Amino acid sequence: MKPRAAEIVREYGPFGEAARVGGVTYDGRNVWFAAGDALKAFDPADGSVQRSLDVPAHAGTAFDGRHLFQIAESRIQKIDPASGEVVATIPAPGGGGDSGMAWAEGTLWVGVYRERKIHQIDPDTGKILRTIPCTRFVTGVTWVDGELWHGSWEDEAGALRRIDPQSGEVLDQLDMPEGITVSGLESDGKDQFYCGGGGSGKVRAVRRPRR
Repeated sequence: MKPRAAEIVREYGPFGEAARVGGVTYDGRNVWFAAGDALKAFDPADGSVQRSLDVPAHAGTAFDGRHLFQIAESRIQKIDPASGEVVATIPAPGGGGDSGMAWAEGTLWVGVYRERKIHQIDPDTGKILRTIPCTRFVTGVTWVDGELWHGSWEDEAGALRRIDPQSGEVLDQLDMPEGITVSGLESDGKDQFYCGGGGSGKVRAVRRPRR
């Protein structure tokens, strides 16, 4: 596996008072991102903010087709996007050290930053179903077309990595330009990734390579 340069095709933001971008997800129309004290959505066509939900939003974000899931400190909130109501809460597997999150196969996949792990968990109970080891800090997680990708940020270097979902072996790596953080990761289900930009307050669209 030889790392390649990530191709950034577009940048969005900064978004007003949202000083940081944490988790990122996509509902088929809007990109949602964790902004600390709110969960915000923007239109990827023009970057305009469409929604803002007044819920704690500190790290990973996911969407199951009906509900949003949002990490807030040591818990995962299940949120009705229409009303903004938190309808359920489960413990986060990292106990507050959690980072990225994705929805796939009827379960949540949660990165634990410093432990360099991704846990598959039951979305109703928080029970850990299996654990995938990673070789770098995990800052975002997404599944697309049967591929498991995670964001990383280590030694001042950001990257997107495709890994074997059984062994954690790195199969592909896209290196971000120097100084660019990856703080959340989601696929649009097609040819792009949306990447949170941490303290830059931005979200970046990166071209997904075709195998």
